[in-house]
Amino acid sequence: MSQTTTCPLDCYDACRVVIDSNGKLKGDLTHPTTQGYLCPHLNHFDEFERILEPRLHGKTISMNEAMQQLYTSLHISEPQKMLFYRGSGNIGLMQRSMDHFFTLMGATGTRGSLCDGAGEAGIIAGRGVNHVLSPQMINASEVVIVWGRNPHVTHSHLLGSLKNKTIIVIDPLQTQLAKTADIHVQIKPHCDLQLAVILSRFLVSGDMHDKVFLEKYGNKYPEFYQLTQKLELITTLQAIDVTMDQIGSVLELIRGKKTVILVGVGVQKYRNGAEVLRAIDAFGAMLGLFGKIGCGVGFLGSSTQGLELPFQKFQKTVPKATIDFSKFETVFVQGGNPLGQMPDSTKVVKEFAASRFKIYFGLYENETSRLSDLIIPAKTFLEKEDVRSSYGDFSFEKMSKLRHSDTGISEYDLAYGLCSHFNLSVPSQQECLDLFYDQMVSKNGVNYRKNMPDVPYENGFETQSGKFEFMQQLDLGSNDDEGLFLITPKSARSLNSQFHRSNGIYLHPQCGFELGDRVRVTSKSGSIQLSVLHDERLRRDCAIIYAGTPGVNNLTPSLLSYDGENAVYQENRIKVEKC
Repeated sequence: MSQTTTCPLDCYDACRVVIDSNGKLKGDLTHPTTQGYLCPHLNHFDEFERILEPRLHGKTISMNEAMQQLYTSLHISEPQKMLFYRGSGNIGLMQRSMDHFFTLMGATGTRGSLCDGAGEAGIIAGRGVNHVLSPQMINASEVVIVWGRNPHVTHSHLLGSLKNKTIIVIDPLQTQLAKTADIHVQIKPHCDLQLAVILSRFLVSGDMHDKVFLEKYGNKYPEFYQLTQKLELITTLQAIDVTMDQIGSVLELIRGKKTVILVGVGVQKYRNGAEVLRAIDAFGAMLGLFGKIGCGVGFLGSSTQGLELPFQKFQKTVPKATIDFSKFETVFVQGGNPLGQMPDSTKVVKEFAASRFKIYFGLYENETSRLSDLIIPAKTFLEKEDVRSSYGDFSFEKMSKLRHSDTGISEYDLAYGLCSHFNLSVPSQQECLDLFYDQMVSKNGVNYRKNMPDVPYENGFETQSGKFEFMQQLDLGSNDDEGLFLITPKSARSLNSQFHRSNGIYLHPQCGFELGDRVRVTSKSGSIQLSVLHDERLRRDCAIIYAGTPGVNNLTPSLLSYDGENAVYQENRIKVEKC
């Protein structure tokens, strides 16, 4: 009989995985999300070369020697000079056991996000809490607006829920979904807020706003409508490269229809990212999309929402996107690659190198492992017990140990060993797992988090007023720098800096560069040399450098979003010149 586990990768899908008698990973046919197939990352998971042995200053050592070196380095480090950085290479909840140890040690942790913190802050400002929009809700819709999101790459198992629906795509890139959509609005980047505000304005003038919903659940919506009129219509439409015909077509397709809006993280990779999501949310609220089956606005949710965790939380934290590693004597990096993923990489590399002792704990070699002093190999998700809570729905599944391996050490075993060595308390692994299992409820063969709503916001919002809080001012951000818009989406072949990383810059064929040209790409923050690749799906004023491309974050600024403490990867414009 086949055994099952759950994928731990940083993805909406949280696939249930079957391992057959030959040890091959397959999708679980009985699972409503996985539906029998896996993404390329999992289909080829065993082909990616992993770290097999510990190293100290480049020399291979035993795991026992690595533990002794780790104990020594932590003993001589002052707690206030100790930093723990946990990435999202594996987002199983037992990964947080190392948070527990470092918290008890008095170390500093991180807060904020490299990914979605700005958008979540904008949603919480309006709704009070950020509930996800489940595939079941999307299944019941009639129209789906896919706004700055590419499900073929980032959420492939959602595609089944989009069949036989009216599809509207809003995206600077003609994605695979956009090619077959009923409408593709190929908007200029960083103009999503303006478009959302204009759409809300025309909802009212076209008598399409949900008056009953707004009277009951809309706080200061008349003032928001007045705010929408402050944008000069013709000038704004020209600036964002959207026509009145497109506005009219979008509104006509959603008129009287059950509509969901699926928003991607790209729209909020700016300093005003929270306001972008808040404006899109406001458009949804003006339509009355909340609290109804087949309706809603979906973004990334929190995989720990509503859960009790058995681990201690950090009392001292620094923003994840702008850490100065040089301020810490000892830096411990788990399951992440900050030297490749944090903005302003040139600065980050110098500051990381200035720290006295750096420990990398993970599966794969990357920029961070290569500059670390001590390397500790981790176990794969198949070699340890864990649980996985999704941020794309409320599913909450077990991750069973399906293989034995002498390579590496699990996060819990390392945390337990460290706590034991330093005489710190830690719950047993089974106690942790039992606490998680007690918070699962089974429905139709799938485990979910308890006490999560089937229809989010059915009884109002979790704001102080109990209503949706409409924005009362507009922060349009800066959009007048010279150069190309930089877009940094996820690649189909990589996941952040894991797996097959891209290594070029994608430009429209009519941008004046030949295929294969070696170019220098510069921004306010730095530069990088890349080879030109062509993509005719792009606007001519845009360039794509996929997230995870080595050196891409030389171009991105060490800044935080105004709300949510998020990285702002697309704030800088770029210039491209032949080398």
